[in-house]
Amino acid sequence: MEIKENAALVVVDVQKGFEHASWGRRDNPDAEWNIAALIDAWQGTGRPVVFVRHDSRQEGSPLEPGTEGNAFKEVVEERRGKGPGPELLVTKTVNSAFYGEPDLDAWLSGQGVRQLVIAGIQTNMCNETTARMGGNLGYEVLFALDAMHTFDLEGPFGWRRTAEELTRATAVSLHGGGFARVVTTQDVVEAAGAA
Repeated sequence: MEIKENAALVVVDVQKGFEHASWGRRDNPDAEWNIAALIDAWQGTGRPVVFVRHDSRQEGSPLEPGTEGNAFKEVVEERRGKGPGPELLVTKTVNSAFYGEPDLDAWLSGQGVRQLVIAGIQTNMCNETTARMGGNLGYEVLFALDAMHTFDLEGPFGWRRTAEELTRATAVSLHGGGFARVVTTQDVVEAAGAA
């Protein structure tokens, strides 16, 4: 695996509101540790880091602006502004980080970035949507599957899927569909250090 010198790490919605009990059971208890490892690797090599925050418009949402839940988790907050490379904060009200403020695509293009590594919360929601749009926009997208998590979910017809099943489905859809390459944190960190 080759990690470009200016590859951007996009850290999606690592917010305290996702610790609220209303989300239910999550998978991957190591997600935050792996997110931290990626941020540290990116900041240690001066690569660009994008922090994305979801500002929910839904009243009473655990991610509503002005609430404690809207804030970044400590694993992110204690690292923001610490690297020598370019850093951007994107705020959004929908799933894709490409529909936020400021314009992510314009910023990445201005930095000459064509390769993205995506991590954060939730695997099958904002992470997957951002990865699909990134792929559609022509970016090479690496999806760090163990640096993210999601929750059990109920859909139509009483269908219910565990967080682990949703994670696998996302990985298969993105990787098999050519939107992104699904990778591990260790592989990405090792490749980033070797560049």
